[in-house]
Amino acid sequence: MPDTKKVVLITGASSGLGRACAAHLVSKGFTVFGTSRQPAEMPAGVQPIALDVTNDVSVEQAVTAVLAKAPRIDVLVNNAGMGVAGSLEETTIEEAKRQFEVNFFGAMRLCQQIIPVMRGQGNGRIVNISSLAGTIGLPFQALYSASKFALEGLSEALRLELEPFNIQVIVVQPGDFRTRFTASRRVVAAAQHSPVYGPRFATALQRYVSEENNGADPQLVAELLHRIILARSPRLSYRVGAWSQRFLVGLRPFLPDKLLIRLLASYYNL
Repeated sequence: MPDTKKVVLITGASSGLGRACAAHLVSKGFTVFGTSRQPAEMPAGVQPIALDVTNDVSVEQAVTAVLAKAPRIDVLVNNAGMGVAGSLEETTIEEAKRQFEVNFFGAMRLCQQIIPVMRGQGNGRIVNISSLAGTIGLPFQALYSASKFALEGLSEALRLELEPFNIQVIVVQPGDFRTRFTASRRVVAAAQHSPVYGPRFATALQRYVSEENNGADPQLVAELLHRIILARSPRLSYRVGAWSQRFLVGLRPFLPDKLLIRLLASYYNL
């Protein structure tokens, strides 16, 4: 099958990184299905599919809908995600579960539905959109980091499991990009007027918002995804985003823990 005829399924494709990726791949001639809870908001040329990644039935129905229109699924891009911010102490279990339902179990649900399809066709690629926060714990975004750390572990293990079936699993680790992520972030209820963490949380959150609003162009991720799809032998993980953020993460294995903590505390003005 020619590369430009490959069928790509992207979750969370109505905005942000997913939207940029879907639009770019369509421009390159790929057949792209984009999922969202608001599928009408897809870029031109993207075939919309309604999907709630937190719902088992919705995931099954979405994959069935794609296969009713396409003979195969060559690439799955697990991009749907959201962020929960607040101190760990003040985050309820229900708020934490919501974070994992979207960022971790949502990707797992899609994988479980699509792996049999890819095994049956003899090949495929699964690209999980993680984060640089999946390699380094971020203060007051502990649950977001935890969900991405979990996705990284799942991806590494799954790559080994699927190797005999010619299915490659790849992780993309974006830094901060200009997307709707900031507007859609959920702040835990107790953090709104926290007498313990309030000032420090507000300071860290202000830094996050500034970094995101001045982040890189999502087109960088779209172009990287295109290269990953075309690569003969893609790596397990790819970092993308501002050089300074990628550099800090790259230093982690070489830094003493105390120095790393000091650098992060200074970076977030804590």
